[in-house]
Amino acid sequence: MRILHLDAGKTLRGGQHQVLHLLRALQSRGLPPQLLAPRHSPLTEHARLLGFDVAPLSWRSLRANSPNFDLVHCHDARSHSLAALWSQVPFVVARRVAFPIKTGPISRWKYRRAALFLAVSHAVRAQLLAAGVPESRISVVPDCTPLPASLSTLDGPLLAIDSPDPRKGVPLLRRTGLDICFSDNLAAGLLHARLFVYITESEGLGSAVLLAMAHGVPVVASNVGGLPEIVRHEQTGLLVENHPPAIAHAVSRLLADSSLAARLAANARRLVEERFTIEQVADATLAAYRRVLA
Repeated sequence: MRILHLDAGKTLRGGQHQVLHLLRALQSRGLPPQLLAPRHSPLTEHARLLGFDVAPLSWRSLRANSPNFDLVHCHDARSHSLAALWSQVPFVVARRVAFPIKTGPISRWKYRRAALFLAVSHAVRAQLLAAGVPESRISVVPDCTPLPASLSTLDGPLLAIDSPDPRKGVPLLRRTGLDICFSDNLAAGLLHARLFVYITESEGLGSAVLLAMAHGVPVVASNVGGLPEIVRHEQTGLLVENHPPAIAHAVSRLLADSSLAARLAANARRLVEERFTIEQVADATLAAYRRVLA
């Protein structure tokens, strides 16, 4: 089975980290992947450092290379568009965002071309169904996260993502009055974080939340998109509406009740171990590939 991966992202965000996790898992199974990505992008640089075969992404490189593969795996919207136009073999599309899908004629044509959609959550699956994608062409394949060797020491700050994306809640969090550390290096920050706060207007699933859960860090997250599928209210974290008082109340509650925080964090880590490891998601992805190729 030879798979050609496409990712047109020019930054290293959650989706690109998921690509790297998958490439490593496939390599370990004796399936060396090839990646087409923008020249000099962070994903290209990281993939090359890991020893993967990477070439610049363009319509020409896709048209020329795709006949040498059994299947193309598109990891973002732009690569989906390129594959719809230029792939010479069947392609699957990872759908990781919870934005509404356009229903104009061009969009309908583009979505009809994919052999299978890998929806990151049931919430995203519902959006695909609402846009007219047949149920038979959707598989739910969630994001994954590495399991750190040790859990957070829980002696650090309240942690949140420092993102320029206005939908990611930084302005809203600043209005809560909470003393929050905004970080663009979650892997480092979660080694000591006492609590992780994830506020967003839209979310397919929440790979950053999965990473916090894997580190044993209690989570407060927005009640939107696919987040309730991993942050189960009062079980693996606390869900809140996107209002500063509600966010501040949930955070204060966990800070004041260490036993509740510890119970939620332990349940969350267990959920990650049961359903969201890199190995489990790689197995689900391979099953989706076999489904198409069969």
